[in-house]
Amino acid sequence: MRTRRLPTAVVALAAAVSLVACGGQREPEGGAAGTDGGRLTIATGNTTGVYYQLGGALASVISSKVEGYRATASETGASVQNVQGLVAGNYDIAFSLGDTAADAVNGEHSFKTKQDVVALTRLYPNSTQVAVRASAGINKIADLKGKRISTGSPNSGTEVIARRLLEAAGLNPARDVTAQRLGLPESVDGMKTGSIDALIWSGGLPTGGITDLMTSLGKDVKLIPITDVLPALQKTYGTIYATGTIPAATYKQPADVATIIVPNVLLVRKNMPDELAEKLTKVIYENQDALVQVNAAAKGIKLEDAAKTEPVPLHPGAKKAIDSLG
Repeated sequence: MRTRRLPTAVVALAAAVSLVACGGQREPEGGAAGTDGGRLTIATGNTTGVYYQLGGALASVISSKVEGYRATASETGASVQNVQGLVAGNYDIAFSLGDTAADAVNGEHSFKTKQDVVALTRLYPNSTQVAVRASAGINKIADLKGKRISTGSPNSGTEVIARRLLEAAGLNPARDVTAQRLGLPESVDGMKTGSIDALIWSGGLPTGGITDLMTSLGKDVKLIPITDVLPALQKTYGTIYATGTIPAATYKQPADVATIIVPNVLLVRKNMPDELAEKLTKVIYENQDALVQVNAAAKGIKLEDAAKTEPVPLHPGAKKAIDSLG
């Protein structure tokens, strides 16, 4: 009998999933790699989020395309935890929301001191997705008052933006809502069982967990527009927050939903060797199709925007790579 060869895309996806599984929830010891090769660890996010999927795909690409290196991806609570773990040496590469990364380099909000992190590149934008039970009477952020809501995993970028959204709507996150600090899988389960009325999630489009929620509950759940609080957000935090759209086709909704977007960045420590930073940055753009196969959010990674990481400094090696690719 002839052996059938699997399509390349299927093989790539299987490799990515396998590498993510290698990461699990453990706290790896990062920083083992030098310019001649070694092991690299990637901090991602919740298991049903885009960071987790793309982190696994990136680990696969690095392992197969960057000679001498093996990369693994780890499940985490996402942005704030990722930066903390990166600085502590638990990870070598970390996904982060741009607002969290800005706080890190400025030593503000979640960070008491300035963090020594730099960017390899700007990535795709995250869309803020606020899903509510249709029967809960919630049509805007201010309507969350008195409701049970998930504000995301502890020390996540979602938790940061959830608190800021509530404050921009004139609500006190500690008093005006019953907040539960849940990861995306637990948030989706809470919506399905009715233990929470709404969840806030910051992620790429589409996010697997949100797809599951919208498919499972159908007309009993909806996404709400949130751009009415954008002026207040920008007044306090600047234009890192911008208007965006969740197309109706993303989750098979009846209409587009106006939302707020934030760019993502890929972070490393300042002491990463220039040659390695250059190789890692190049491999992202030279193998972007492999990332897109895993999640369409990777289509939003644009070379023309790669160096737009302010206020996070761009690693010199990454700058060299972007200049040569451009």
